[in-house]
Amino acid sequence: MELTRGQFLATLAAPPLRPARELRKIRDVVIYRNERFYSAFPSILRRPDGELLVAFRRAPDRRRTGASGITHTDANSNLVLVRSRDQGATWSAEPELIWTHSEGGSQDPCLLALRDGSILCSSYAWYQMPPAPERKPYAFLGGYMVRSRDGGRSWQGPIVPPPTPGTDAKDPFGAPLPSYNRGAMCQGRDGRVYWAVAHQTPAGHGGISLMISADGGSTWTYSCPIAVDAKIGFNETSLYETAQGELVAFVRTEKYDDQTVIARSTDGGKSFRWEGAGFQGHPHHAVRLPDGRVWLAYGYRHKPFGIRARILNPECTDARTAPEIVLRDDGGSGDLGYPWAAVLPGGQVLTVYYFNQENGTRMIAGTVCG
Repeated sequence: MELTRGQFLATLAAPPLRPARELRKIRDVVIYRNERFYSAFPSILRRPDGELLVAFRRAPDRRRTGASGITHTDANSNLVLVRSRDQGATWSAEPELIWTHSEGGSQDPCLLALRDGSILCSSYAWYQMPPAPERKPYAFLGGYMVRSRDGGRSWQGPIVPPPTPGTDAKDPFGAPLPSYNRGAMCQGRDGRVYWAVAHQTPAGHGGISLMISADGGSTWTYSCPIAVDAKIGFNETSLYETAQGELVAFVRTEKYDDQTVIARSTDGGKSFRWEGAGFQGHPHHAVRLPDGRVWLAYGYRHKPFGIRARILNPECTDARTAPEIVLRDDGGSGDLGYPWAAVLPGGQVLTVYYFNQENGTRMIAGTVCG
C-alpha cells in the first residue's frame, strides 16, 4: 500500500503503537489541600526521570476573614508547584514557589517540557487598583512566561510576549497588553513552540490567534487567527499536534451553549478552520496515549459538576462520537475543573484538576485511569 506524505512523516515521528485498550477509573487522589488557601488551575508534566510536577495558582481563601465568596483575582496569588517521585501516590507537602509577579497576582501556570530539557511556564497577572466608584478592583497586566533549566528548582524571567497584532488593549499603565491565555502550548516536530493566545475582536467577543516561537519561547511571532466569530466568543485553548503533524486546538466558548470547539490546521499553523465538537465542557487538555489515541480531559460545570474525558482517535477526528467518560460527578459547585493530564508508566493516565465538595476548600485533586 502506498503511503501519503502525511502517513510517511507520521511513521518517522511516532513511536510504535501499543494495542488499544479501554481506560477505566481506578482512584481519586488529593494532591494539595490547605484550608487557608484557594488552590486552582493546575498543569502537570512528567520529567524524563519519571518525576511528576504539578503547578497551580495559590491564593488566600478570603472567606476565612469574611469575604462573601470566591474570586479569581487576588493580589497575593502566586505560582507554586508540588512533586511526586512515586507516580502520583504521594506528593510534597509544602509547595515550592515558581514565581511571584512584581506588580500583581498571577494566574494559571501552564507547563511545557521542551526537548532541550528546559521547562516553559506561561501565566498572566492582575493589578490591584485603588478603590474608586464605578471602577473594577483589578486591571489586567497581560501574559508572561518563566523558564527553568533545572527541573523546576529555579526559574528565570519574566519573558514578556508581544501584543497580539490588530488589538489595542492596554495595561493599567497605558502600555500595549502582552499576549496571554490559559491552555497548553505544544512543541511541534519542527521544534517550534505553538501558543494559542486570546484577544478581543472589534465586535467585542473573544478571539483566539496563533503565536509561534522558533527559539523555545524567548521570542514570539504572530501567525494567524484560530477562531473568530461575530457572535461567538473563544478563549481558553489548548493545542495538540497529531501523529500526522496537524495542529488541533481545543477551544472554550462563550455564547455557544458551552459547546466545545475544535479548530484544525493542516498547513503548519498558517491557517485554521473551526467547528463545534457536539458536546459541552471546558477548558481542555489533550495527551497522547501509548496506543496512539488521544486522551482529552475537560471540566464539566453543569449539574452534576465534575470532570470528564473522551478518548479520541490519533488524528482527533471523532470527538463528536467518542464516548464520554465521567471521572468525577461529585463537585460542590461549578467552581472546579481546568484538568491537565499526564501518562504514567504502564499506560495509566493521571488527570489533575481543581475541585471542591459542598462548596468547601478549593483543592488540587486527580483521578487515575488505567
